[in-house]
Amino acid sequence: MQPQTLQIAAMLLYLNGFFALISVIDKTDYLGHLRGRFSFGLVVGLVVVALHALSGIFMANDLKLGYKFAVTAAFSPFVLRYWAFSDLERISSFKFSFYDKLSGGSTLSLIFEVALCALILHPQSRSHQKIWYH
Repeated sequence: MQPQTLQIAAMLLYLNGFFALISVIDKTDYLGHLRGRFSFGLVVGLVVVALHALSGIFMANDLKLGYKFAVTAAFSPFVLRYWAFSDLERISSFKFSFYDKLSGGSTLSLIFEVALCALILHPQSRSHQKIWYH
């Protein structure tokens, strides 16, 4: 049985993966911007969705690869959103603050993304994956 931190993290990974898929399809969020702006944007968006889904599945099956995917998936929104907002700032006359580039202007989604990072990197989660994952 996994600790509660990893169970909640797996649920958040599935939830964030669903919203990432909506973002790729919709084109109004940061993944949609990357999809419309770059030829490889669709591939980047689908990789992010796959990372979220596979990390949840692999962590549920006690695989170390799932934990590595989960860390990557948890931090991917920050990196990709910063990239998308910096690109938007470069091609337009808009200026975005550092907070806007990291959060996208949505404090609620930022709370869930920070919570996912905290759950994945929690000492209890890290020690469990070191001992029990194979």
